[in-house]
Amino acid sequence: MAAPKNTFKAALGEGRFQLGLWVALGSAYAAEILATSGYDWLLIDGEHGPNDVPLMGAQLGALRHTPTHAMVRPPMGEAWILKQLLDQGAQTFLIPMVESAEQAKALVRALRYPPHGIRGVGAGLGRASDFNRVPDYVTTANDEICLIVQVENRAGLAAIDEIAAVEGVDGIFIGPSDLAADMGHLGNSGAPEVLAAISHAFSRIKAHGKARGIMTVSLPQAEVYRNLGADFMAIGTDVNCLVGAVGDLRRQFLGEAAPATSGGGY
Repeated sequence: MAAPKNTFKAALGEGRFQLGLWVALGSAYAAEILATSGYDWLLIDGEHGPNDVPLMGAQLGALRHTPTHAMVRPPMGEAWILKQLLDQGAQTFLIPMVESAEQAKALVRALRYPPHGIRGVGAGLGRASDFNRVPDYVTTANDEICLIVQVENRAGLAAIDEIAAVEGVDGIFIGPSDLAADMGHLGNSGAPEVLAAISHAFSRIKAHGKARGIMTVSLPQAEVYRNLGADFMAIGTDVNCLVGAVGDLRRQFLGEAAPATSGGGY
């Protein structure tokens, strides 16, 4: 028996677009509801969502054996937290604020067993090996790891060719909100200058044969990103879906007009 097949990584390798949603409520129950909503992947957000390792682990458990693949974003790309999330069963990682090839290479090593990396051999204690019931887990796990690095400032854009060339990096995710802020357009990720930078980054990522990812909560903006060539994309968050649905329900009943929206990054 080998490590579970990473369906998200396989789909990217076959050139199949993957549609996702952000999961930031910190609730395994909410994640379980979303897991049967038809999305290819869900991002368990530990950077901005109120999540610690046990909460992220519980959400990974809720998504296990569902049609939807779990991606995890830790607060930072530190080896100690990646080790724990790996043993909890995470196979696909989105790592924020990557600015150099050196960072990317360190992340590749953190996610792999020796001699190709520094991951500790302790998965027998966790869900990853089905609690030590998968005899070939440690010899097959490396092949099913998917590393997506997040480039979200001008420094990362300047190094994007070097980052994309790192073996073991499967894709690059452009963070439009933080990129816009770094470029002087805080709260306006649709600014022409930002869109041009994203388009240029996508072309450079494609030239290296890596997958291109992005997210938005605006469907018109999602169409723009898809036309630019996004290979995987999130089109909303559980938070904004909940806020929108409950607000719309009340306003429809009372006959009120929808308020103007403000930019909060997502």
